[in-house]
Amino acid sequence: MNGNAFKAFKAQVPIAWSPHLYITLVRGIPGTRRLHRRTLEALRLRKCNRTVMRWNTPTVRGMVQQVKRLVLIETEEMYKARKQNVASHQAPRPPLVIDHQSAPASSST
Repeated sequence: MNGNAFKAFKAQVPIAWSPHLYITLVRGIPGTRRLHRRTLEALRLRKCNRTVMRWNTPTVRGMVQQVKRLVLIETEEMYKARKQNVASHQAPRPPLVIDHQSAPASSST
């Protein structure tokens, strides 16, 4: 799923209805404000591309609102669909078997 399609999908999913939020840190922490660093620390996000699951409460939504340019927020269905897509892309493919038998010699007279 490319970026624009994901943003369009994300805009359709109401986060307020989901019981859990999956929050992924997608931007680096260096160079951010101290308040944002402390908010990410409170969310237990310390490294890029790490995901945490939090209950969907007003407190967590307010924290996410503060650092919304640094994180990606997904519902449980979106998270599982993305993980399944990544797993299917990385799944081992069946081996390619090539049979090198020579063609039967045709009789030429």
